[in-house]
Amino acid sequence: MAEQPGTGVAPPRLYRPEEIAAVLGCSAWWVKDRARRRLIPFARVGRAYRFTAEHLAEIIRLHEERPARAHQPVTARTVAKTDAQQAEAPQRAAPTTRLRARPPARARQSQFSTVA
Repeated sequence: MAEQPGTGVAPPRLYRPEEIAAVLGCSAWWVKDRARRRLIPFARVGRAYRFTAEHLAEIIRLHEERPARAHQPVTARTVAKTDAQQAEAPQRAAPTTRLRARPPARARQSQFSTVA
């Protein structure tokens, strides 16, 4: 990589949306759409979206799923406790509603309407 004149530091490599999409296993459209909505970090060069390695790492962190609660070691006591909690909880069936189709508009109109 070429160094910047006078600084001795190489500029960061900029990746195209297609390259980021290949790493993430998604489409380039998704990457560009998220950048357009400002949901992921990016750099704008002209009208093009470009990404650095730091941007990619942050995108991965942003979409990372964490456990809902801290992991607890499973013991016989916690297994018995969860079984007892499940036995106490009443089993409720989801309420069901029967869907009915609307009659067509022509059937709702008066069949013999007269114009006076």
